[in-house]
Amino acid sequence: MAASAGRPTANLTRRDVARGLLAVPSREALAALPDLRRQLIDAGNPMSAAFWQSAEAILEKIAARTATVGDVQDWLEATGTEPAAMIGMVVWDDEADRTPAQSEVFNLLITHLESLLADGLTDPDALLAGGAPALQRHRQLQEDWMMAPQPDGRIPMWLVLDEEDEELSAEWAAVEADALDELGEVLARVPGRAVPEAELRAACTRIRAIMKSGAWPRDLLAACGGLNPRNLPTDDSELWLTLAAGLVSPQDELPRPAGGDDRDDEDLTDDEEAMVALCTLEHFDWLAVTAALAKGGPGSSADQVELAQYVADYDSDEDDDEDADDDLLDSLFIHVVSLWRVLGAVDDDERLTSLGWWGIPAATQRAWQPAS
Repeated sequence: MAASAGRPTANLTRRDVARGLLAVPSREALAALPDLRRQLIDAGNPMSAAFWQSAEAILEKIAARTATVGDVQDWLEATGTEPAAMIGMVVWDDEADRTPAQSEVFNLLITHLESLLADGLTDPDALLAGGAPALQRHRQLQEDWMMAPQPDGRIPMWLVLDEEDEELSAEWAAVEADALDELGEVLARVPGRAVPEAELRAACTRIRAIMKSGAWPRDLLAACGGLNPRNLPTDDSELWLTLAAGLVSPQDELPRPAGGDDRDDEDLTDDEEAMVALCTLEHFDWLAVTAALAKGGPGSSADQVELAQYVADYDSDEDDDEDADDDLLDSLFIHVVSLWRVLGAVDDDERLTSLGWWGIPAATQRAWQPAS
């Protein structure tokens, strides 16, 4: 334990001992407890009777296979220097998987907790005896530290979350690049998708009227496209593609509805339900649907059931939950079809128009183009 912790036996913390006990089979750890306790007493580091009793109790639960992950985590945190498993929006990865920022902040937090313990500001026996309320107060202290500037001005919480955001953005960009390449290969085999100027002009005239009047779905379309309804692009192609691309990759949030502060969080407006649906659809879903419609051409069925089927057909892997997935996709694509109808990409019979044949693939490509 001393070698693993990198400090003399006399300086081992309860956390060091707890982690050492958990690193070996529970029955071996139970058998070693008496000798371990004597060695620590001889080293002038006896720890408390409450700690040894708790160690024996948790090891017996583990040996009997009745201990939960939460039981073990709570016991570790009650040592006073084990960081909480989740602090605010930060969930620590396993040690081998931690990013540089996670590793740095995690170790800094341990140092902070050890200083509180050394100064007598943390009482591990009180954490053991106090149960969940005591541990919750201890976790709040950790969250307060995570949100406080360090001597170098950095805030630990944002240091970790900013790094996670950068990693997520990189992963997202890689997925979009792959989907864009695959869609490009499909479209290279679909010639003749010219811009239907008359249909485009009629659709944009209707869209501009909706934006001016405030009728549905002005707010939803504007949020998806990231546009100001009172300052729309003058070019019809630019307007149409911006709004259609926004369905694939929404750019903004919906305006807050009147009385929003008094609403039940579970009572979503129709626009909010649609935005959730659009944000739930994945790159693969859009790729499958766009490829199928591009190959099918004008007149292809584009109702929500058929769109979900396009996704199922595009995926060659068998899925045990296929029916459940189809039902979910049906419910998501309902909103897509409704908005496509407003844009003129599908007609009243929910079949692909010439405008949709040109515009849906072009808009999907635009949504996945890397930002300039």
